Amino acid sequence: MKKVLLALAVFCVCMYAVAVSAEVKPITVTKEEVKKMAATKAVIETKFGNITLKFFPDVAPGHVKNFLELAKSGAYDGTVFHRVIAGFMIQGGDPISKDPARRSAYGTGGPGYTIRAEFNEKPHKRGTLSMARMSDPNSAGSQFFICVKDAPALDRQYTVFGEVVNGMEVADKIVSLPQDPRTNNPNERVEVKVKVIEDKP
Repeated sequence: MKKVLLALAVFCVCMYAVAVSAEVKPITVTKEEVKKMAATKAVIETKFGNITLKFFPDVAPGHVKNFLELAKSGAYDGTVFHRVIAGFMIQGGDPISKDPARRSAYGTGGPGYTIRAEFNEKPHKRGTLSMARMSDPNSAGSQFFICVKDAPALDRQYTVFGEVVNGMEVADKIVSLPQDPRTNNPNERVEVKVKVIEDKP
Protein backbone atom coordinates (compact mmCIF):
# COMPACT_ATOMS: atom_id res chain seq x y z
CA MET A 1 0.00 0.00 0.00
CA LYS A 2 2.83 2.40 0.85
CA LYS A 3 4.42 1.75 -2.56
CA VAL A 4 1.13 2.57 -4.28
CA LEU A 5 0.78 5.82 -2.34
CA LEU A 6 4.36 6.83 -3.12
CA ALA A 7 3.86 6.09 -6.81
CA LEU A 8 0.79 8.33 -6.76
CA ALA A 9 2.77 11.05 -5.01
CA VAL A 10 5.51 10.87 -7.65
CA PHE A 11 2.83 11.18 -10.33
CA CYS A 12 1.53 14.32 -8.62
CA VAL A 13 4.95 16.00 -8.60
CA CYS A 14 5.42 15.12 -12.24
CA MET A 15 2.01 16.06 -13.60
CA TYR A 16 1.53 19.45 -12.05
CA ALA A 17 4.90 21.03 -12.74
CA VAL A 18 4.23 23.01 -15.91
CA ALA A 19 1.11 22.34 -17.92
CA VAL A 20 2.01 24.64 -20.80
CA SER A 21 4.67 24.04 -23.44
CA ALA A 22 7.64 26.37 -23.33
CA GLU A 23 11.05 26.73 -24.96
CA VAL A 24 14.07 25.31 -23.17
CA LYS A 25 16.16 28.19 -21.89
CA PRO A 26 19.93 27.72 -22.21
CA ILE A 27 21.76 28.52 -18.98
CA THR A 28 25.52 29.03 -18.84
CA VAL A 29 27.36 29.06 -15.54
CA THR A 30 30.99 30.04 -14.96
CA LYS A 31 33.33 28.52 -12.36
CA GLU A 32 33.22 31.81 -10.48
CA GLU A 33 29.43 31.68 -10.38
CA VAL A 34 29.51 28.11 -9.05
CA LYS A 35 31.76 29.23 -6.18
CA LYS A 36 29.52 32.19 -5.43
CA MET A 37 26.33 30.12 -5.50
CA ALA A 38 27.88 27.53 -3.17
CA ALA A 39 28.26 30.30 -0.59
CA THR A 40 24.75 31.66 -1.18
CA LYS A 41 21.67 30.85 0.86
CA ALA A 42 18.00 31.65 0.41
CA VAL A 43 15.34 32.15 3.05
CA ILE A 44 11.72 31.26 2.35
CA GLU A 45 9.65 33.42 4.66
CA THR A 46 6.18 32.19 5.67
CA LYS A 47 3.67 33.01 8.41
CA PHE A 48 4.77 29.81 10.17
CA GLY A 49 8.43 30.81 10.19
CA ASN A 50 11.43 30.70 7.85
CA ILE A 51 13.00 27.90 5.84
CA THR A 52 16.69 28.42 5.04
CA LEU A 53 18.18 26.75 1.97
CA LYS A 54 21.69 26.04 0.78
CA PHE A 55 22.48 24.98 -2.78
CA PHE A 56 24.39 22.36 -4.76
CA PRO A 57 25.79 24.24 -7.78
CA ASP A 58 28.47 21.59 -8.19
CA VAL A 59 25.85 19.09 -9.45
CA ALA A 60 23.01 21.34 -10.64
CA PRO A 61 24.44 24.74 -11.57
CA GLY A 62 21.68 25.64 -14.03
CA HIS A 63 18.91 24.89 -11.54
CA VAL A 64 20.58 26.86 -8.77
CA LYS A 65 21.18 29.85 -11.04
CA ASN A 66 17.60 29.70 -12.31
CA PHE A 67 16.13 29.57 -8.79
CA LEU A 68 18.29 32.42 -7.53
CA GLU A 69 17.52 34.63 -10.53
CA LEU A 70 13.78 34.04 -10.07
CA ALA A 71 14.07 34.76 -6.35
CA LYS A 72 16.03 37.98 -6.89
CA SER A 73 13.45 39.18 -9.42
CA GLY A 74 10.64 38.69 -6.89
CA ALA A 75 9.01 35.95 -8.99
CA TYR A 76 8.38 33.79 -5.93
CA ASP A 77 7.06 36.53 -3.67
CA GLY A 78 3.33 36.12 -3.10
CA THR A 79 3.21 32.55 -4.41
CA VAL A 80 1.98 29.78 -2.12
CA PHE A 81 2.78 26.20 -1.28
CA HIS A 82 0.00 24.91 -3.51
CA ARG A 83 0.45 21.17 -2.99
CA VAL A 84 1.24 19.35 0.25
CA ILE A 85 1.33 15.57 0.64
CA ALA A 86 1.82 14.14 4.13
CA GLY A 87 4.79 11.82 4.38
CA PHE A 88 6.18 13.13 1.10
CA MET A 89 6.68 16.82 0.24
CA ILE A 90 5.49 20.41 -0.01
CA GLN A 91 5.47 22.05 -3.45
CA GLY A 92 5.49 25.72 -4.44
CA GLY A 93 6.82 28.19 -6.97
CA ASP A 94 3.84 28.49 -9.32
CA PRO A 95 3.31 32.15 -10.34
CA ILE A 96 -0.40 31.43 -10.93
CA SER A 97 -0.79 30.82 -7.19
CA LYS A 98 -0.36 34.54 -6.53
CA ASP A 99 -4.00 34.92 -7.61
CA PRO A 100 -6.50 33.44 -5.10
CA ALA A 101 -9.19 33.49 -7.81
CA ARG A 102 -7.25 30.99 -9.94
CA ARG A 103 -7.03 28.26 -7.32
CA SER A 104 -8.20 25.55 -9.74
CA ALA A 105 -5.19 26.27 -11.97
CA TYR A 106 -2.54 26.10 -9.23
CA GLY A 107 0.30 23.83 -10.28
CA THR A 108 0.00 24.53 -14.00
CA GLY A 109 2.13 27.66 -14.24
CA GLY A 110 5.75 28.46 -14.91
CA PRO A 111 8.12 31.27 -15.85
CA GLY A 112 7.45 31.00 -19.59
CA TYR A 113 10.42 28.75 -20.28
CA THR A 114 11.85 25.43 -19.12
CA ILE A 115 15.38 24.33 -18.23
CA ARG A 116 17.41 21.22 -18.96
CA ALA A 117 17.47 18.41 -16.42
CA GLU A 118 20.55 18.00 -14.24
CA PHE A 119 19.82 14.61 -12.67
CA ASN A 120 22.53 13.71 -10.18
CA GLU A 121 23.46 11.34 -7.37
CA LYS A 122 22.12 13.52 -4.56
CA PRO A 123 19.38 11.51 -2.77
CA HIS A 124 15.84 12.69 -2.15
CA LYS A 125 15.91 12.63 1.63
CA ARG A 126 14.13 14.66 4.29
CA GLY A 127 15.02 18.31 3.67
CA THR A 128 15.96 17.87 0.01
CA LEU A 129 15.15 20.75 -2.37
CA SER A 130 14.27 19.47 -5.84
CA MET A 131 12.50 20.66 -9.01
CA ALA A 132 9.04 19.60 -10.14
CA ARG A 133 8.56 18.77 -13.82
CA MET A 134 6.28 17.10 -16.35
CA SER A 135 7.04 13.78 -18.04
CA ASP A 136 9.65 15.48 -20.24
CA PRO A 137 12.89 15.55 -18.21
CA ASN A 138 13.62 19.05 -19.56
CA SER A 139 10.34 20.61 -18.41
CA ALA A 140 11.24 22.13 -15.02
CA GLY A 141 10.66 25.87 -14.73
CA SER A 142 9.94 27.61 -11.44
CA GLN A 143 8.14 25.00 -9.34
CA PHE A 144 10.12 23.30 -6.60
CA PHE A 145 9.43 20.92 -3.74
CA ILE A 146 10.91 20.13 -0.34
CA CYS A 147 10.82 16.52 0.86
CA VAL A 148 9.51 16.06 4.39
CA LYS A 149 10.53 12.38 4.36
CA ASP A 150 12.99 10.30 2.38
CA ALA A 151 11.73 9.62 -1.16
CA PRO A 152 14.27 7.35 -2.90
CA ALA A 153 11.80 6.62 -5.74
CA LEU A 154 12.58 10.13 -7.03
CA ASP A 155 16.36 9.68 -7.14
CA ARG A 156 17.90 10.46 -10.53
CA GLN A 157 14.45 11.29 -11.92
CA TYR A 158 14.16 14.82 -10.55
CA THR A 159 16.92 17.39 -10.15
CA VAL A 160 18.11 17.87 -6.58
CA PHE A 161 19.68 21.32 -6.31
CA GLY A 162 19.76 22.13 -2.61
CA GLU A 163 18.61 21.29 0.88
CA VAL A 164 17.07 22.81 3.98
CA VAL A 165 19.63 23.79 6.62
CA ASN A 166 17.16 25.37 9.04
CA GLY A 167 13.39 25.43 9.43
CA MET A 168 12.21 21.89 8.68
CA GLU A 169 9.69 22.32 11.48
CA VAL A 170 8.05 24.96 9.27
CA ALA A 171 7.76 22.47 6.40
CA ASP A 172 6.24 19.98 8.85
CA LYS A 173 3.57 22.50 9.84
CA ILE A 174 2.75 23.27 6.22
CA VAL A 175 2.49 19.63 5.14
CA SER A 176 0.03 18.89 7.95
CA LEU A 177 -2.46 21.63 7.00
CA PRO A 178 -6.05 20.63 6.12
CA GLN A 179 -6.40 20.45 2.36
CA ASP A 180 -8.58 19.74 -0.63
CA PRO A 181 -8.23 15.95 -1.05
CA ARG A 182 -8.64 16.21 -4.82
CA THR A 183 -5.71 18.55 -5.38
CA ASN A 184 -3.70 18.42 -2.13
CA ASN A 185 -4.03 22.21 -2.12
CA PRO A 186 -4.06 23.55 1.49
CA ASN A 187 -7.32 25.22 2.49
CA GLU A 188 -5.22 27.94 4.09
CA ARG A 189 -3.01 30.14 1.90
CA VAL A 190 0.66 29.92 2.85
CA GLU A 191 2.27 32.75 0.93
CA VAL A 192 6.03 33.00 0.68
CA LYS A 193 8.69 35.61 0.17
CA VAL A 194 12.15 34.45 -0.86
CA LYS A 195 15.24 36.41 0.13
CA VAL A 196 18.69 35.65 -1.27
CA ILE A 197 21.69 35.96 1.04
CA GLU A 198 25.03 36.13 -0.75
CA ASP A 199 28.22 35.52 1.20
CA LYS A 200 31.77 35.73 -0.07
CA PRO A 201 32.94 32.28 -1.29
